[in-house]
Amino acid sequence: MSERQRTLAGPVELSGTGVHSGEPSRVRMLPAEEGTGVRFRRMDLDGRPEIPADLDHVVDTRLGTSIGIEGAEVLTVEHLMAALAARYVDNAVVEIDGPEPPIRDGSFAEFLAAIDEAGVEEQNAPAPIVEVGDVLHVQGGPGVSYVCTPHDGYRVSATIDFDHPAIGRQYASFDFGEGAFPGQVAPARTFGFREDGEALRQKGRALGASLANTIVLDATGVLNDEGLRFDDEFVRHKIGDVVGDLALLGSRIRGHIVAERPSHEGNVILAKALREHVRVAAAPIVDAARIMEYLPHRYPMLLVDRIVDFEVGKRIVGIKNVTINEPFFQGHYPGHPIMPGVLIIEAMAQAGGLLLMDAVDDPEEKVVYFMSLDNVKWRRPVLPGDQLVMELELLKFRRGVCRMRGVARVAGDVVAEAELMARVMDK
Repeated sequence: MSERQRTLAGPVELSGTGVHSGEPSRVRMLPAEEGTGVRFRRMDLDGRPEIPADLDHVVDTRLGTSIGIEGAEVLTVEHLMAALAARYVDNAVVEIDGPEPPIRDGSFAEFLAAIDEAGVEEQNAPAPIVEVGDVLHVQGGPGVSYVCTPHDGYRVSATIDFDHPAIGRQYASFDFGEGAFPGQVAPARTFGFREDGEALRQKGRALGASLANTIVLDATGVLNDEGLRFDDEFVRHKIGDVVGDLALLGSRIRGHIVAERPSHEGNVILAKALREHVRVAAAPIVDAARIMEYLPHRYPMLLVDRIVDFEVGKRIVGIKNVTINEPFFQGHYPGHPIMPGVLIIEAMAQAGGLLLMDAVDDPEEKVVYFMSLDNVKWRRPVLPGDQLVMELELLKFRRGVCRMRGVARVAGDVVAEAELMARVMDK
């Protein structure tokens, strides 16, 4: 596995029909700069909005994984994302002129072939990697569970169980570091049951599904004339879906994922848990003692316990452990303690202040004053026992004035977000 970021060597295009929307669709995959990640650009909408293919932009996991931003959506991204992940493509822009990538033959193979046609080139920046450092158990919904363990490469194992004579209980396991995806997983197609077809169409789903792009089953067997490509094609496709959904982490994965009855909803829950597992398990880059060297705050107003991730002049990730002993719980909803929303924003601001301190000379002689807050949103309450993970990204820094975007999460779920403007000044 290359340890450096990769992008496409050139553009490549596919067209077809969306499996759920039933609408004609064309995608054009383009190279992108380091650190871009994968972004979908809706060419058919005013302003051509871009939607980052990441966990914070997942809007639906019913019968596929959809991403969206401010009303613009892209449905069923997991097949394309799995193909990009299989070739370790970290950065790409996907121009799309409809609501959904084409389903093609229902597998991952034609997206993979398109990427191979374009070619892949290595970039200079190190590739982001999520490494499973300890055993992680995740419940992904009723009957859906995952276990993640350390592994030198990237292996996905899965078990599915359907009360159907053509499926039953199936298990498969593949190591993608050994190149298993192209031949063993990519050709496996999506599947569905004929008896569900009408109900799905009435809900606006499966409008483009057909025997040409879906394995269709009736009560006794498979209706497709060509039959199955593998005896266990169903579980192989589910493994491909796991790879595609976990690609929304925006990082390569080093570990063994064991899935029991995986679903798109469960895969996204797992991805969020993996993101927090890595952050929480990380040794502090900056501990509380050093934080107090840079920040003018002290108890009870010091709201950052440690820094676990840091890129100079780019981003910082800080941790705040919220305990029942916090002084503000004595008077803020004492019968049902909730962390004040303004203190969540204050904690993000303090983490952002640490990011700025490393962007200036003589940080010990500087102080950060915040000037404005924009687009502040609180998503859910923060309670005693929660661990607040705050990520700040530097958007602009000029002449001592900066703009940052902050997101605070608990257990992978966004609890607050804001854009912050601050000024660095002499003490």
